[in-house]
Amino acid sequence: MKNQILALYIAACTLMVLFGNSTAQAQRSINKEAIWKEIAPFFEPPAAYANEFGPFASVLVDGQGKAIQHKKEWQKQRKAIRDKWMNQMGQWPDYIQNQHLKVLSSTAKDGYTEQEVSFRWLPDQETRGYLLIPEGKGKKPAVITVFYEPETAVGKGKEDRDFALQLVKEGFVCLSLGTTETTNNKTYSLYYPSIEKARIQPLSTLAYAAANAWYALAKHKAVDAKRIGIMGHSYGGKWAMFASCLFDKFACAVWSDPGIVFDETKGSGVNYWEPWYLGYYPPPWTNAWRKTGMIPEAQGLYPQLMKAGQDLHELHALMAPRPFLVSGGSSDLIDRWVPLNHSIHLNKFLGYNNRVAMTNRVEHSPNKLSNRQMRLFFQYFLM
Repeated sequence: MKNQILALYIAACTLMVLFGNSTAQAQRSINKEAIWKEIAPFFEPPAAYANEFGPFASVLVDGQGKAIQHKKEWQKQRKAIRDKWMNQMGQWPDYIQNQHLKVLSSTAKDGYTEQEVSFRWLPDQETRGYLLIPEGKGKKPAVITVFYEPETAVGKGKEDRDFALQLVKEGFVCLSLGTTETTNNKTYSLYYPSIEKARIQPLSTLAYAAANAWYALAKHKAVDAKRIGIMGHSYGGKWAMFASCLFDKFACAVWSDPGIVFDETKGSGVNYWEPWYLGYYPPPWTNAWRKTGMIPEAQGLYPQLMKAGQDLHELHALMAPRPFLVSGGSSDLIDRWVPLNHSIHLNKFLGYNNRVAMTNRVEHSPNKLSNRQMRLFFQYFLM
């Protein structure tokens, strides 16, 4: 039954989106009302999942079991949720606010400029990435894209993952980042102060690095600091999710099939137990955690979170009332509306509608349809 619901839902979204204008010029000229007509269905759970909350603990119940009754109480609850996770994952160093992107090279492209840039994303570490700046004067909205390396998002990698390239053609400034060095040596993440003695869970360190990227990008003369979003796919989706939830200066976010809650049945797609996510322990590492559902072998914070019954819907709540889109694939199928209903309920409690969206596809990889949905989401909330 659920498979039939998924098939009908995807087919409906496909028809609604594909019948829209397809060229970049047409998308730039489309008005906000027309965009909303295309994306409005993404904010409504199918009837089979509406108001289903599953086993996930309510974010509107505090640590003493008391229900949050008034809006003004939410800020205290929000702080308690964030503090709990930050204490568990490790506290961040101070933000690196007083820096600008250093331009290493600049190349004129068709309608935009591509610059190789560098900045400090950890107190003791610089990184390189690509800054794409569309033609035209004035301050523009911007999106930070994150992945295993920065080349893919600017069109130098796999098909349909060139998110920064797509967005710059729609008028967004884009900063593409990635963990090239650790991807190459198969440690995959960021470790502070070192991989041997990390004080912060690596996934949280990635989020901290993205926050520092926000500060560097926000100072650019072409960027409107109030309109900076973040997105990533898979590994980058986890990175973008943690960054946007833990750092509230991101105006909105797209998380492409990261696995938005813990789910050991999904194997390597929702593998938060790995030592470069939430299961850090000092190397050398074994391959035991590569299997599905390896709680007995998992180390670090992950088994503690499992024992405490925590889940990532608590972090989703930190986004409210900022909008986010889950671009779901094989790791985040249509039943993910169940944990997302907690964020929908929270936003309604705070007086907001249409802040939580999800689209679905069968495959893990993004495709032309999911990319169009992503672009429309950013156009609506940032343009």
